[in-house]
Order: sequence, then structure tokens, then C-alpha cells
Amino acid sequence: MAVLQGWRAARVTPLGELHTPPRMTAALLRLTVQVVLVASLWHGLYSATGTTAGLTEDQAVTYAVLAVLATRIRELDQYAGRDTVLQHMHFGTIIYWYLRPLPPQRYYALRALGEQLYGLVWVLAGYVICLAAGVVDPPKSAAVAGVFAVSAFLGQWVLYYVMLAIDQLCFWTLRNGAAMLILIFAQNLLSGVYAPLWFFPDWFITMSGFLPFQATLSVPLSLYVGRIELSDAGPQLAVQAAWVVALALLTRLLWRRAARRVISQGG
Repeated sequence: MAVLQGWRAARVTPLGELHTPPRMTAALLRLTVQVVLVASLWHGLYSATGTTAGLTEDQAVTYAVLAVLATRIRELDQYAGRDTVLQHMHFGTIIYWYLRPLPPQRYYALRALGEQLYGLVWVLAGYVICLAAGVVDPPKSAAVAGVFAVSAFLGQWVLYYVMLAIDQLCFWTLRNGAAMLILIFAQNLLSGVYAPLWFFPDWFITMSGFLPFQATLSVPLSLYVGRIELSDAGPQLAVQAAWVVALALLTRLLWRRAARRVISQGG
């Protein structure tokens, strides 16, 4: 029964996508346009230079394209299913999360797992196509590929907790749609989605080093393109693992505090 409940929770958002082909078509078109534009942009930026900020043209293009693909992992339309924390708090239906057989934290985790696995299919398909077309370079060695896989797994784990913490803020704020957008923008900016962090000023890089965001994306992609050498991979993986533990403890505490704020009338 527990396995069946977990399976049903994990497939909530992916089913919403699969049952609406126009939405999948739009996502495919948007992702294709993003990849083409990003690759063209970075090729253009490097057309008159060799190495900038420690990156060659091929490294920069590979990083940028993989960053675009990686965003697809958690870019599903949860609003269409009206199952986001923000919506439940707004409509006062968050109470139902606490009345189900599944605890809310487990339901949230299983649903996020389903979303990430579904998004991973998109990423792998896009990666294979880009690799075959020569848009991105393959990893330099099997060791690099293995370390990248471990780092990417830890990065997605960190991202899960970051997004969970952002959602949990809804329990303490009444209207936080704008705040959510700002936090998500900060996550993308500080994780290196828009541009590699090495292009930013030193103070910006130093500041981001004290935050968990770069552990979600910048570190795995830096290992993939060779900006971080294999000899330096150990400390980077340790930092990612430390953020997983720290954020897990924080969000566990927030779940307990959030439960005290839920009343029978709703949010």
C-alpha cells in the first residue's frame, strides 16, 4: 500500500504534462530555442577571443547548453495541477496535506522525485541530441563522467532542499508570489544558470561561496567542462554533501514549525 501511495504521489505532475500534449510541444519548442540561442550567443562572444575567465569557447558553450538542459529537471508546470504550496496556502487547502495517509513531507518528497525523474528523461534526451550534433563536448574521461554524475546527483539533492525551503516560506507569509519569483531568480543567478560564476566580480563569487546555490549546478558543470580539476573534486563534493545535511536538518525543523500554523479551516 505504501509503495502504491508513493507511486501515485510521484506521478502527479508528470501525468499532468503527459495528458496535455500541447504543453509538451511548447516545452520542447522553448527548450530547443533556448539551446540554439544560448549556443549562438556564446559562440558569438568568443568569436574574437581565445580563453576568457579560464574557459575556452567549447567549454563555455558546453557549460551554457548543459545549464539550459538542467533547468528542465525542475521546470514542470505545477500550477496547472493547482498542487503548489503557494496555491494551497492561498486557497486554504493545505490542510488536506495533513489529513492524508501520507505525511506532507513525504508526499512533497515523492512528488519532487517524480518531477526530477521525468525532467531527467528530457535532459538525457537533449544531451544525447546535442552531443550527436556537436553542440556540447563529451567528458574528457570516464573518471570525469563519474565524478560529474555524483556531483550532479548531490546538486539535485541540494536543489530539492533549496526549493523546499522556498516553498516552506509560504507558511509564514500571506502573499509571497513576488518573493517566490525573486528567490527563484536568485537561485538561478547564484547557481550559474544564466552565466558561469567566473564572469562575475570577485566579491560576488566570494559571497556565493557562502550560499548553497552554486552547489546545485555550478559545481557539477564546472567538473564536467574541466574548470574544476579532478584533484579538486573531493573538497567540492564534501561541500555539496555538507549542504545536503544542513538543509535537510533545516527543512525538517521548518516542517515541524509549519504544522503548528495549520488550522482546520485551511491555510
